[in-house]
Amino acid sequence: MQYKCIPKEEWDKTLEQLLLSFTIFAVVKNEFGQDYELIRPEDIPGISYNKPKPATSLKNFFLPVRENVTSERSDGKKRVIIGVPNCDIEGLSLLDEIYLDNEYDDIFYSKRRENTILISSDCFGIQEHCHCMSYGILPYSVRGADLAVINLDETIILRINTPQGEDFANIFPAIRLVEDKSIIDKIEQKQRATEKLLETSNLNLPDYKTTGELVTRAEVDIWEKYSRQCVSCGACTTICPTCTCFLLIDKPGFEKVKQMDACQYPGFERVAGGEDVLFELHNRFRNRYMCKYSWKPGKFRSTACTGCGRCIEACIGKINKNELFRELSKQPVC
Repeated sequence: MQYKCIPKEEWDKTLEQLLLSFTIFAVVKNEFGQDYELIRPEDIPGISYNKPKPATSLKNFFLPVRENVTSERSDGKKRVIIGVPNCDIEGLSLLDEIYLDNEYDDIFYSKRRENTILISSDCFGIQEHCHCMSYGILPYSVRGADLAVINLDETIILRINTPQGEDFANIFPAIRLVEDKSIIDKIEQKQRATEKLLETSNLNLPDYKTTGELVTRAEVDIWEKYSRQCVSCGACTTICPTCTCFLLIDKPGFEKVKQMDACQYPGFERVAGGEDVLFELHNRFRNRYMCKYSWKPGKFRSTACTGCGRCIEACIGKINKNELFRELSKQPVC
């Protein structure tokens, strides 16, 4: 694995020059935390590195909440997204399986993927609900992203993951190979420290496979108990890096609009005649967990929950899915 480095001052200068030829998004601090922003020259010094995690998932860059799929469009400049946590990078692998399917390729998703350079950010530290390692996902990327960025003592270190990532890194005139092994050792020490934090904060949380077994055999009472706090707002699904349900809405002039949908919305499975198998709230609530931990693992290779914890943070009803899983894991198996 190859590492290259550049002084942060030179990195910032070159990023400003690259705004002429690239559209750049990056994670920036704000009054509520941090999130992706379209970068202008004055925003570059405020780019956040190695702190988990942006409020918005990466999904929104490739699957807009609402788009007209019959209108013509231009790809525009190639875009760069800086500061993506590995939980979102891993979530994108599931979206790729769905939307880059050989038989049913989504041309809009495909073009956005081809037109994007992804620069991930190693997480040095965790937030309260981060639990990626419980599902076998590291807090730093070694695949999926083109590059990974580390800000170490005002030096930008780039871990090269793909040929496209190497080509992008070589645009920076001051870039050079990291030859000092102590720098790489320091990065790895920070990675191990983050792993330890995740392990300590998520004790007794079942792994991904076990969670699937637990939700599959769970009785109705647990779903009724936790769904009492649910207000069917759909925040958990819309903010999730891997939930991708959508509607196709017919408009005048033979236009079609693709709009994000959520299994937590009332009427999600209502059909002609009014029949709705998910009419009862606890059934809609259970549906989401079955989809993420049982049905999708049976169909796709990629993990359908990456442990980002955003669904817990976004929930108006303060429902903590990890508490639900811990409770399930304590129940006796018949």
